[in-house]
Amino acid sequence: MNKLLPFICLLSAIFAGGCVATAVTVAAVTTVDVVHDRRTLGDYIDDSNIEFQVRTFVVRDDELRTQSHISATSMNGILLLSGEAPTQELKDKVANYAANVDGVRQVVNEIRISGETGYISRTNDVWLTTKVKTALFAETKLDANRIKVVSEHGNVYLMGVVTRKEAEKATQIARGVGGVTQVVQVFEYQD
Repeated sequence: MNKLLPFICLLSAIFAGGCVATAVTVAAVTTVDVVHDRRTLGDYIDDSNIEFQVRTFVVRDDELRTQSHISATSMNGILLLSGEAPTQELKDKVANYAANVDGVRQVVNEIRISGETGYISRTNDVWLTTKVKTALFAETKLDANRIKVVSEHGNVYLMGVVTRKEAEKATQIARGVGGVTQVVQVFEYQD
């Protein structure tokens, strides 16, 4: 029951605001994620908060908002920053902020120094993520729900709290997907 208390509080807040449809959707997605996740519900919420804080920082900063495309993905306090920024200074600005967000244990800064990518490039990354996730789900000896997949410029980042055997299998599968140029492991191992 203690593990579900933050989740129940979240639902109560959403219902109190009159957003029944949103609450049902959030509840369904969160429940599926938490059931398969090795993180506690509190860790899951902490990671969502980390992502929210970094995204908010990027949106509120005029330079970052207008000149870059940055994604923040957190798994058990390990924060992956990906996307593009036009200068090293902007890349460092995001990383320095992120390193000081409560709950961040490590920042993996994979932001590229380049102009913002276009619609076709981002669409390709979404398609690549979908193909990798599909390949992971097709593997019956792997719980793919425990692995987050992020794609940028043909690079696939795999995140999760996994065993070394699960990490090796997921990496092998991702490398076999057409269009993947590199697989980067951002795993935390549970052995």
